[in-house]
Amino acid sequence: MLNCAVIMGRLTADPELRTTSSGISVTSFTVAVDRSYVRAGEERQADFINVVAWRQTADFVTRYFRKGSMIAVQGSIQTRSYEDRNGNKRTAVEIIADNVSFCGSKQSNDGSAQNRYEAPAQNTASYQSEDTSSFNNISTGEDFGFDAADDDDGLPF
Repeated sequence: MLNCAVIMGRLTADPELRTTSSGISVTSFTVAVDRSYVRAGEERQADFINVVAWRQTADFVTRYFRKGSMIAVQGSIQTRSYEDRNGNKRTAVEIIADNVSFCGSKQSNDGSAQNRYEAPAQNTASYQSEDTSSFNNISTGEDFGFDAADDDDGLPF
């Protein structure tokens, strides 16, 4: 089974850090993601996607991101059912964030984006969850007969 979601967009509000009764950090926020297709004569549409971040990821998001910040989120889609105040059954669809990263231009001191392109830094700050229990290392133990190249003369590029 595969459940991977990757989005990039802007935060619609400042994320707020909450703590569960057992002391675990959590935040939820909404990311506005522009649609790639625009009909002629119409404005570009956006989807508003709910995201939940836990523990160190939540701490990272609430510390470094604000309303309007560009953010990249990688995680999995999760659904849950609940009953609203009027007793109606509802379903929430949200991304549970595993990794979050900065993207876009840096903000200047006055809060406005700089008007020049900046190449991303080699070690761009991001946070990745340390829970890798869903990944398995596959080792076949086979030698596929590839010899290490001694020089680049035989390479086509």
